[in-house]
Amino acid sequence: PDVIYEDAHILIVNKPSGMLSQKAKDSDYSLVEEIINYLVDSGHIPVSQLSTFRPSVCNRLDRNTSGLVVAGKSLVGLQVMSEAFHDRSIHKYYQCIVAGKLEEKQVITGFLTKNKHNNQVSISSAEREGSAPIMTEYVPLASNDRYTLLEVTLITGRTHQIRAHMAWAGHPLLGEGKYAQNKQDRALGFTHQALYAYQVTFTVPDGPLAYLNGKTFGVDRDNIN
Repeated sequence: PDVIYEDAHILIVNKPSGMLSQKAKDSDYSLVEEIINYLVDSGHIPVSQLSTFRPSVCNRLDRNTSGLVVAGKSLVGLQVMSEAFHDRSIHKYYQCIVAGKLEEKQVITGFLTKNKHNNQVSISSAEREGSAPIMTEYVPLASNDRYTLLEVTLITGRTHQIRAHMAWAGHPLLGEGKYAQNKQDRALGFTHQALYAYQVTFTVPDGPLAYLNGKTFGVDRDNIN
């Protein structure tokens, strides 16, 4: 794996597009197996330890979304980081390319409803039964007449929020195939959504991982692929 940071308790990995964060079925090979193989092969953990504790990821990205995933190497690391993601004390930042020219920073809101049968969501401007409120902030970084590169911050974190919210707002992601038609994008060579989780900032004020408090890890825009 492309390891961005590692210590005794956690590692941060740059997940490639096309790889599952975790197995969906027994025959899958996911980032979890990639990380375990790396830790065993490098001698960081003995094979015997896997019978009592298996390192795993603390956050997940869609198969075709690339970027930073935090994994727990130790039980403490896994527990603390999983809780931090759950209570949103870890801040995640994304970059994406969307259709259209956007020039102003904006926070867009709405309500998201998830269809558990097809793993797809829908966005509405008014609350519906079973919906959850969402807020997405974006800042334009560069643009031309057809596309805009955005930095996106999830104020709320819901399934497919960036992909569905930007499509609903009229600016679908380049290569988007679930929430917009991407035939033209595929002709340009984009076969999946242009979405990258490029930076994480930790808020861990106390406890065994307090040394991470206030630290930011990321990948330079020029190195994103």
